[in-house]
Amino acid sequence: MANERKNRYRPDFVLPPGNTLHETIEAMGMTQAQLAARMDCTEKHITGIIKGKSPISEETALKLERVLGIDASFWRNLEHQYRRYLAEKEEREQLSSQKEWLKKFPVRDMISLGWIDKHKDPVDQLSALLDFFGVATWESWKNVWANQTSFRKSRAFQSNPNFLAAWLRRGEILAEFMDCEPFDKKRFKEALPELRQLSTLTPEDYLPELKALCSKCGVAVVFLPELPEVRISGATRWLHKDKALIQLSDRYKKDDHFWFTFFHEAGHILLHGKKEVFIEEESQKDKDVKEQEADNFARDTLIHPKKYARLIHGGKPDLQKISSFAQGEKITPGIVVGRLQHDGIIEFSVGNALKKSIRLV
Repeated sequence: MANERKNRYRPDFVLPPGNTLHETIEAMGMTQAQLAARMDCTEKHITGIIKGKSPISEETALKLERVLGIDASFWRNLEHQYRRYLAEKEEREQLSSQKEWLKKFPVRDMISLGWIDKHKDPVDQLSALLDFFGVATWESWKNVWANQTSFRKSRAFQSNPNFLAAWLRRGEILAEFMDCEPFDKKRFKEALPELRQLSTLTPEDYLPELKALCSKCGVAVVFLPELPEVRISGATRWLHKDKALIQLSDRYKKDDHFWFTFFHEAGHILLHGKKEVFIEEESQKDKDVKEQEADNFARDTLIHPKKYARLIHGGKPDLQKISSFAQGEKITPGIVVGRLQHDGIIEFSVGNALKKSIRLV
């Protein structure tokens, strides 16, 4: 749609259909009064059409066809093109007064990432932004997106809400084109052990497998680069009752953060409602009950509590013990290192060589 809009011919001026009508009856030697009499309407109505003040209705188009012998579709098309021209002219005038909206979004980054086309004309660029968000006006943008990006009132929430909206919307667009089976809670829950084991593979191998497995359960998984001023690791929401969306960023470059975030979002899907939007921001200290529940779900799904207790029994495990434990659990050792660091069992400077670097895009 964006390319169609970009390449569409936009005339500087379109004459009202009345001009063609006037030229036609003049060529036929017919006056406006005579045309009105033949069409069983007032001369005032004909004058209004010729001056562009009155539209050519379906009924009028059919009467013109009968009287002038020119197909009704011709008159309907002239009327459609003229009214569309007037509507677009009015829209452009309105957008021209709203150029400040361009400064509210990471337009350059969105163009660079291929999310929207680049336009020289600011009005065309604004129009491309509206197309991207799938809304008709900036008022409707506020109605749709303000609710999703301002739900968190905490001062600790540092992301730019408009930039965040762009990141969330891109995830929606990609997810809409992903083929997913209807959501099956039982199937998704049963897939978790297999999803967990994918962590032992390289990102090049496990990312497509992760998406494929989740799509069979009705969960679309989207990977997107972070945007400036968007300090988000992941987000979860429902596109509709049969399709959930897990959206992950590349903010953290190591596999322990990636897998914990994924299973945290999976926890939201399995534990919480379909009408809520969950957004995970860095340094999020004011976690509510549902966020803590998702944390606990991810923690205990990745490493069983009893097995973890045995690992740390007797003190700090060395790197060899960590690697052996991970191998036995069929998970990447980075997950184990991240857990031990988070719990203060080992220092944050210890074991980082066991973590894998990850690049989502």
